[in-house]
Amino acid sequence: MKIVNWLLLIAFGALLIYGTTGLPNRGDAGAGMHSTRSLVDSPGASSFYIRNALRDAKTPNMVTVILADYRGFDTLGEETVILTAGLICFLVLRRRKKPLKNSR
Repeated sequence: MKIVNWLLLIAFGALLIYGTTGLPNRGDAGAGMHSTRSLVDSPGASSFYIRNALRDAKTPNMVTVILADYRGFDTLGEETVILTAGLICFLVLRRRKKPLKNSR
């Protein structure tokens, strides 16, 4: 069983390395997300997000599109915290009161 775990770990690592080969280098000014210019003529991804959020995700909530679609990997930790908080709220509010021993 240990050999299967190691093979899965190696396959997952290889998949991660393969997935990162298509990414632009860190700080690359020529990357596609930096090709868009803002209103004040500064490069940045934010103006790209603002202009294309509705077209790409067909959702009027731009914040959701940026957090979940464009920056999904960056915000995965925050989304996990929000999901956990939501689940905890649900479980706390769903809790039923225990009947008292003296009540009839």
